[in-house]
Amino acid sequence: MLEINEIFNAARVLNGVARHTALVAAPQINPEADVWLKTENLQLTGSFKLRGAYYKISQLSEEEKARGVIACSAGNHAQGVALGATHNGIRALICLPAGAPISKVEATKGFGADVCLVPGVYDDAYAKACELRDKHGYTFVHPFDDEKVIAGQGTIGLEILNDMPDVEAVIVPVGGGGLISGVAFAIKTLKPDVKVYGVQSSGAASMVVSLHDGKIEHLNSVSTIADGIAVKEPGVNTFDICSKYVDEVVTVSDDETAAAMLALIERHKLVAEGAGAVSVAAAMFNKVPIKGKKVVCLVSGGNIDVTTLSRVINKGLTKSGRNYTFRIDLDDKPGQLSGVCNVIAEKGGNIISVNHERINASTSINGCIISVELETRNTDHIDEIRNTLNNAGYKVLN
Repeated sequence: MLEINEIFNAARVLNGVARHTALVAAPQINPEADVWLKTENLQLTGSFKLRGAYYKISQLSEEEKARGVIACSAGNHAQGVALGATHNGIRALICLPAGAPISKVEATKGFGADVCLVPGVYDDAYAKACELRDKHGYTFVHPFDDEKVIAGQGTIGLEILNDMPDVEAVIVPVGGGGLISGVAFAIKTLKPDVKVYGVQSSGAASMVVSLHDGKIEHLNSVSTIADGIAVKEPGVNTFDICSKYVDEVVTVSDDETAAAMLALIERHKLVAEGAGAVSVAAAMFNKVPIKGKKVVCLVSGGNIDVTTLSRVINKGLTKSGRNYTFRIDLDDKPGQLSGVCNVIAEKGGNIISVNHERINASTSINGCIISVELETRNTDHIDEIRNTLNNAGYKVLN
């Protein structure tokens, strides 16, 4: 059984190894709440995972260390294990999903570990790691379902309470559940009145389904931009702890996650990966009851591939009403496109591209459809432009 003394011991071990990350005020995330960010995306290795991995490795026996360690990971745990093993002079082999971001794969190698890429998702990498452990006798370092790992992650809860004793709610990303298990156990043990909410991607809601059903459930597939929490099944320990100490676990969509990532970049100059931003998305889109409360959103990681980031930004622009495409049914005659452009210009929209379709099954013989992509301020601005186009006699299809 996990005990609070284990988490305090982990804090002592990690002192000087893991950063005590800052709490940053984020008033624009949700104006109805006092929102703060726990910036684990600025942790060494770019993720909270360093805490649990390093503490687990530090507690291994000499015989376990001599066998070398093996781990499976979506990328962040890999870097924590690699760094922890290197610091302790231990060989490390990490199994990662073949689709893991290149930046995470290369960073893992850079911290001194050997890498085995496995076709599929995290759960496939887990199966491969177990196979290699049994074959070669490695010591397995589980990414979340291990009490030492959970204790290491729980040090974040201690830091939050130390830095903000009057905190009323903490929102935590959830994949397999190791992070929220440690944080919730630490906070609820020391200050039971603080609410702890978990957040999963709607495309990988294994903990949500399991808690709802009262038993561990296995998802057949997962699909989300938040690769760090794309886990098909929670752990035995994490399911038990979440059942006892977590107030609620909710989901956010990929579009909401992308909007949160964009908000963190624009408003707070922080880069977060999808898994790290789901907590912020939950606060932004009122997925949990935080109105009037002092809230900490745990931004768990910032390891995102640059090519993925560009796609996420575009998705975030669309979700937040900063980018929109109007489809308009026009008479195919001179001056129509000019009139549409004039309306958009008068309303402050910036045209990015125009596509003109003359031959379309839905158009009349003398008609055409144009698609106009715009830069806009927000959803209200989009509605304003749409209404003005309709009032000017143009048939807006969306």
